[in-house]
Amino acid sequence: MWKDKSPGVKILWLWTIGTAAVLVANVATSRVRDMNKLLDAQEESSLPSADSQSTDSIITDQVIDSSLDKRI
Repeated sequence: MWKDKSPGVKILWLWTIGTAAVLVANVATSRVRDMNKLLDAQEESSLPSADSQSTDSIITDQVIDSSLDKRI
């Protein structure tokens, strides 16, 4: 079948298929980007804010873990 077609028709078919592939790739890329933005937004909303989470710590000389109770 391809042997019967002229070179111009073959080039047009290649151009058409290539254009369709580029369009499909662009749509897929934009969908993945939108999905990542949506997941990031959900992840940020599920994390507690820095105001509600205490980041203070207390440093003492006492050993809480009994396996570390050996003092040199």
